[in-house]
Amino acid sequence: MAEKLPEHPEFLWNNPEPKKSYDVVIVGGGGHGLATAYFLASRHGITNVAVLERGWLAGGNMARNTAIIRSNYLWDESAHLYEHSLKLWEQLPEELEYDFLFSQRGVLNLAHTLGDVRESVRRVEANRLNGVDAEWLTPEQVKEVCPIINTGDNIRYPIMGATYQPRAGIAKHDHVAWALARKAQELGVDLIQNCEVTGFRTEGDRVTGVETSRGTIHAGKVALAAAGHSSVVAKLAGLDLPIQSHPLQALVSELFEPVHPTVVMSNHVHVYVSQAHKGELVMGAGIDQYNGYGQRGAFHVIEDQMAAAVELFPIFARAHVLRTWGGIVDTTFDASPIISKTPIDQLYVNCGWGTGGFKGTPASGYTFAHTIATDEPHPLNAAFSLERFETGFLIDEHGAAAVAH
Repeated sequence: MAEKLPEHPEFLWNNPEPKKSYDVVIVGGGGHGLATAYFLASRHGITNVAVLERGWLAGGNMARNTAIIRSNYLWDESAHLYEHSLKLWEQLPEELEYDFLFSQRGVLNLAHTLGDVRESVRRVEANRLNGVDAEWLTPEQVKEVCPIINTGDNIRYPIMGATYQPRAGIAKHDHVAWALARKAQELGVDLIQNCEVTGFRTEGDRVTGVETSRGTIHAGKVALAAAGHSSVVAKLAGLDLPIQSHPLQALVSELFEPVHPTVVMSNHVHVYVSQAHKGELVMGAGIDQYNGYGQRGAFHVIEDQMAAAVELFPIFARAHVLRTWGGIVDTTFDASPIISKTPIDQLYVNCGWGTGGFKGTPASGYTFAHTIATDEPHPLNAAFSLERFETGFLIDEHGAAAVAH
């Protein structure tokens, strides 16, 4: 029986002391860990679950992303996974009984070269074959969707067209985490903050629990969902993961009246821009090329993304930057996630989402929960196994789009 919430509306979840043992321990209290706990409880009836978070709940990448949601990926495996995620996004506000400001305002992916155009048209047709809503727009149609964008031919990389996914959009990332946390706790899940995993308990080739800063916790199964620190945590169990961690920066402007009606992404000049519900312009760019765990980045990346944004949106020229920040993205060599059992019995891993983690939150939790509960992959994540790096059956979204957003 779930512990009753305090009679205070500001308390969305409690802070219980960890029990001595759980059926499942999830390492990582971000969006993917919370979604996994929620779907374990709601879809599989597994409620004796603990989510362990080193800091505060959803204080890592979940609080440090640009909140873009889309499913228009090229390869079949990716398209199916992200489209399932988008369908879950569409139903979760009602299911979780929480308005997390999911706004289907559409996403434009700009094309600036003939190569961009060919790749973009190919992706639109591939999307349609997979039942994903996708359109190819001319520069004139781009201007209709987003009137403030510069479609003139007097810029360094003129817009030659764009892909458009009308059902895509944004959501309020903090509210998503709070909604998942509240519902998971209502179903009996323990959410344990300020609890760092420092090691694993094993018997032979089987994991039996975790050592933490708050004592030993025994577990029937352990699931890793630690995003940028996944390789560090897995190493404590003697497992080397094929991922690298990089800083990824973003920034927001001061508040403005609504001027930007959609989401615009440009891989070629590498900037993506939306306007948050409060009014800030939210901008991101590519990862810093060095490996690291600092939640910050190099200034030249910010400088380049602002230059690209002002060229595409001259109206932004006098906007002031309010703040910048960085997340820690874990990237695989094929820019696709790992949702998989591991060689260590009863240890599971969910990582490698690169810059696509937020949009994949619902499907990540849904398929990871299925894998943990049944000890078999869901059809949607069967291809995203660790074994693909041995067999060569990669899902190369990096090669397909040169970016994993």
